[in-house]
Amino acid sequence: MRLLIGGSSSFFFHLKEFSDTLNSLGVESKLVFDADYSDGFPSRKIRNWFQTKKKITKLIDEFKPDAIFIDRQRHFGIDALKANIPLFVLLRGHYWSEIDWNKKTMYKSLPKRIALWQWDKLGREIFNGATAILPICKYLEKITNKFVPDKPTNVFFEGIDASKWYNVQGMRLKHPCVGLLQHSNWWGKTSEMLVLKKVLERMPDVNFYWVGDGPLRERVLSELDKYDNFHWLGKLQYPDKVREYLSEIDAYALVTGMDLAPLSLKEAQLMKKPVVATNVGGVPEMMIDGKTGFLVQQGN
Repeated sequence: MRLLIGGSSSFFFHLKEFSDTLNSLGVESKLVFDADYSDGFPSRKIRNWFQTKKKITKLIDEFKPDAIFIDRQRHFGIDALKANIPLFVLLRGHYWSEIDWNKKTMYKSLPKRIALWQWDKLGREIFNGATAILPICKYLEKITNKFVPDKPTNVFFEGIDASKWYNVQGMRLKHPCVGLLQHSNWWGKTSEMLVLKKVLERMPDVNFYWVGDGPLRERVLSELDKYDNFHWLGKLQYPDKVREYLSEIDAYALVTGMDLAPLSLKEAQLMKKPVVATNVGGVPEMMIDGKTGFLVQQGN
């Protein structure tokens, strides 16, 4: 059995662990960064719009995969379908809600509308042609079954190596402090962070540290950066700097309008940090309310 894995840069670290484990179990796998082999319009790199299929064709011809595994809906998946190779799609996010929110917020101009239309076209073609879709939690599987009812699905629970999440010498932070570790990539998810305004006002002696980045960063900071007890640390190197960060914080908060199976939530629990998380999406599947953390209602 040979499995070709075309991965995104954001989760390449975790896909490497997945690939290494498969190889250790006797499943020959090869992990590549998908855009290095197959890309096109509307990639942010304009030169990739004119990319030929030589690289992806050579990769498939030489490795001869029995199946292809992808973790995002991009040109790599389209080329897998064209090669008539069974395609398995790992679905990490609420694809349909993200598309809808992006139409209403970040993608209003005509050029961005065209780009979003093309991304959605690729996504739908991949979903329809895939051998199976693998959502990362039960909640997302129900959503997937609603939008792609005729496609086989199976929940693909993403595990993490517990041995890598242990306390180390932490970074310098002001105490008491609460840590947030999340991206700001679409407004339906990110807007929930603004409920922190009430918390920051009522708890002026508690410091809140946000680790993360994304296209909505400035929109968040324009609302929260005015508070002296809110601090943005940017994006930290994974996993070492994230481990230092989690070692130092007194508590972890996941303040979100939509999340499915956030790795940071699992990592904070492994490091035995008190956890508070918004009760949305697949979050309740990742913790035990009242035991490994506390769930709060959206907007609270």
